[in-house]
Amino acid sequence: MPDIHLTPAVADAFPDALIALVTATGLRGREPWPDTTAALDALERQLADGTWQPADESDPRIEAWHTAYRSFGTNPRRIRPSVDALGRRFAKKGTLPRINPAVDSYNCVSVRHGLPAGAFDLDHVTGDIAIRHADGTEEFTPLGEPDTVETPKPGEIIYADTAGVLTRHWNHRDAHRTRVTEDSTRVTFVLETLQATRDGHLLKAAADELRNLLTPHAEQTAVHYLSPAHPGTTV
Repeated sequence: MPDIHLTPAVADAFPDALIALVTATGLRGREPWPDTTAALDALERQLADGTWQPADESDPRIEAWHTAYRSFGTNPRRIRPSVDALGRRFAKKGTLPRINPAVDSYNCVSVRHGLPAGAFDLDHVTGDIAIRHADGTEEFTPLGEPDTVETPKPGEIIYADTAGVLTRHWNHRDAHRTRVTEDSTRVTFVLETLQATRDGHLLKAAADELRNLLTPHAEQTAVHYLSPAHPGTTV
């Protein structure tokens, strides 16, 4: 199983960061996930009847990520944090995308709590994973674009294993290689905040909620946390 760690430079730059890693093994992505379906339907009803709205860039949870993106040279209104982009799409369309049960689960939890989320199929991860600054030599193939190769700019924060980049702009977009499909059986899901002092309780509630959606369809689940004080763990 891979190690995942925050590098010292990232930990120093974001001293209040907290990352939840929800790992599921023995996932069964081709069976019905009624709890996930119900959660999606409920959130869409709340949006439709006006009792709930997704967080937008005026929300402190999203604003913190915009500030972080600018700090490493990314324009967050052109290349948005994942939860920002998902919330904007949800507010416009009134529905969340249906990809597969595992992805739908973390999308629902992400937008409901206003926290970025992503996931990696561990069977396609090579070596350990570092959350670090890019040096400009790495390669990234975006999700859904298997013939595209991008090069992150030096200083951009990325998730990377020994074979390449898994996520650009910290959490803007995941890689095609480690995408989660109906056939993924070993997956680590990631939920993040830059303001643990303020929003750590939201992150932990979101991690618990995601784990509860996964548990009926997995042999085993576990939750680990990364922070500058505890920068590494094995998933």
